[in-house]
Amino acid sequence: MSRTMRDAPLSPETGSATASSSADRPAVGTAALVVDERPDIATPVDLRHLAPSGSVGQRRRPAPAPRPRADHVTVAARPEGGRAHSPVMVLLVLIATLGILLYAQFLLNPGNRGDILPYTMIIVAEAILVVQTLFAMWTILSGGQDPRDFDFHATQDTLYDEAEIDRLGLRGTPHLWPMRVAGERIVADVFITVYGEELAKIATTVQAALALKGEHRTWVLDDGRSDEVRDLAAQLGARYIRRLSSNGAKAGNVNHALAIAKGDFFAIFDADFVPETDFLFETVPFFVDEKVAFVQTPQTYGNLTSLVSRGAGYMQTVFYRFIQPGRNRFNAAFCVGTNVIFRRSAIDEIGGIDTDSKSEDVWTSLHLHEAGWKSIYIPMTLAVGDAPETIEAYSKQQLRWATGGFEILFRHNPLSPRRTLTMDQRLQYFVTATNYLTGIAPLLLLMVPPMEIFFDLRPMNLHISVLQWFLFYAGFYLMQIVLAFYTLGSFRWEVLMLATVSFPIYVKALWNVISGKDEAWSVTGRKGTVSSPFNFIIPQVLFWLFLTLTSCVAIVRDADNGVLTLATVWNLLNTFILSAFLVAAWREGRTLKRFARAEQRGELAEAPVVLTAPLGSEPASRRTQVSRPAPRSGEEILALQRADEAEQAAAREADLATAHRLADRTPTDDPEQAARDASRVAELAASRALAHGRRAAATPADDRTTDDGVTADQQERVTS
Repeated sequence: MSRTMRDAPLSPETGSATASSSADRPAVGTAALVVDERPDIATPVDLRHLAPSGSVGQRRRPAPAPRPRADHVTVAARPEGGRAHSPVMVLLVLIATLGILLYAQFLLNPGNRGDILPYTMIIVAEAILVVQTLFAMWTILSGGQDPRDFDFHATQDTLYDEAEIDRLGLRGTPHLWPMRVAGERIVADVFITVYGEELAKIATTVQAALALKGEHRTWVLDDGRSDEVRDLAAQLGARYIRRLSSNGAKAGNVNHALAIAKGDFFAIFDADFVPETDFLFETVPFFVDEKVAFVQTPQTYGNLTSLVSRGAGYMQTVFYRFIQPGRNRFNAAFCVGTNVIFRRSAIDEIGGIDTDSKSEDVWTSLHLHEAGWKSIYIPMTLAVGDAPETIEAYSKQQLRWATGGFEILFRHNPLSPRRTLTMDQRLQYFVTATNYLTGIAPLLLLMVPPMEIFFDLRPMNLHISVLQWFLFYAGFYLMQIVLAFYTLGSFRWEVLMLATVSFPIYVKALWNVISGKDEAWSVTGRKGTVSSPFNFIIPQVLFWLFLTLTSCVAIVRDADNGVLTLATVWNLLNTFILSAFLVAAWREGRTLKRFARAEQRGELAEAPVVLTAPLGSEPASRRTQVSRPAPRSGEEILALQRADEAEQAAAREADLATAHRLADRTPTDDPEQAARDASRVAELAASRALAHGRRAAATPADDRTTDDGVTADQQERVTS
């Protein structure tokens, strides 16, 4: 099952929602429903929400009608506070669960056992898939209640202080609206983490963040140390932070910003996730419950244009649509790194965002739950971002996520009695930690047909008929395909392909954790030189050569015997899937080379950066650049001191000249002359004040002068 949940913004007037179609994540040559613990969803990117507009205290506006897309399906919205699943949905889940149990009984029946080696491989692989699927079904059936209770709605209705908005004349500037939670005025910080992304993409996200409704401060956290990004933040009116090192990667970047920003809450957005204006309106009211640590919203993808991006996106739909809402029931919904808002005091209590793992999001959630804090997940798309579009980006993303999951299993086992978690939370985090084992299961299943073809080793002793075998097999896999069609509208072959060919990534992640090898942190979608996709799929190429040879041997063998065997069909299917993936890699490589040649010829222009006028809430003069200045040489220090002394001497001479000029004038009884004298005295006072201010700013405290041009040290010596 996949880790994605899509529920488009509900329209209170139409009572419907738009959801993207998707498919479950299958096993090799099959359609196993397993949980992929990461986000996705496809939706058109509508940037009309960048303009500040709307009325104070409103509920959700009816969502604008999306452009027609083939990958969308309209589903009925559930009533607020009601159950999330229809009776038909619950029935299908129960039937699918029964099919899983029957298939497990069929595999474990001693009478069906074949040769020990392939049988063991089948049992291990299918056991991983069956256990993960059963936990997924349990979590789905546990979901249903809307987390938005009475306190949430009461707080949302009074979130914006309308009286103060009218008093300050802010009706037309919703990004300045004061917010109140439980009667207390609060301010939120909005962090946009940047690490080498395209400038146009960053600009779009920053402009959207500045336009969020509710009083907030927008910060650009630039770990790429780009002067262009700094200047962009200044033009848009956002605050800017640059640190000297990249320790802790993204988590360290956020922790560094928390040492500077002092808001009551802080939201995090990746540079490629564009938030909607109602993000704070839909999330902040949950914090009326003082135990809520963070509120997570789905990651929604709007760039499902390539085979890889579609596969990576649709692979994860079920998680956000059904798994995360179910985890609300157990207080086990976890952060996914972006489109999330935290309570500052909760993060302070656990010592900041976790920096010991590449999956800082899940680890931070785990520490918060162990400390007794609550989490909330709402199935409402409030930001749209980018899925990985290349094999390189997808491989690095999956390696980072899988490494974080395996680290929980081996370094912080949630089932350990030392963990201060509830039993439900222990099980949910154990499922998360073992989830990426489902990515290794295809490797075992790939090797079973060659064992029969080359060595006549069969995993099952099929004394039953083919029809009986199919019924058991379909009970596990076919019912999940039916469930996917009913809930999501379609089945995506790209999901099957990526699930089959991604096993080298997860094997590498598991080995890295066991051996203690550390991988450099990489950003999905970072701009820069793109390598050939074949540099990242060498194991897949070798397996394709092996399976192609095996298929040729199997076809010759079956032709001699006059019987087409199941092993031959299975191996041909695996070979076909790997072939499709290699063709996709070849096409991607050609496209990258074509773009590289065009860029060398100067035919490609970087996407233009479209800037809107600053909103006024973040003036450029208030941006913050946190970086230590370069050390000055001795000559520079002496030159600065001489310049300061010359400026001070010139100021003293000007004061003395003015004093002498006024001292030569004699008092008079003429009112006009008295007025002119008073004006000159005021001029002298202003001149002295200006000179004194300059000296105070440029001279150390112990070396500041009095109004008579005498330093403090000299005055002290004269007095003594």
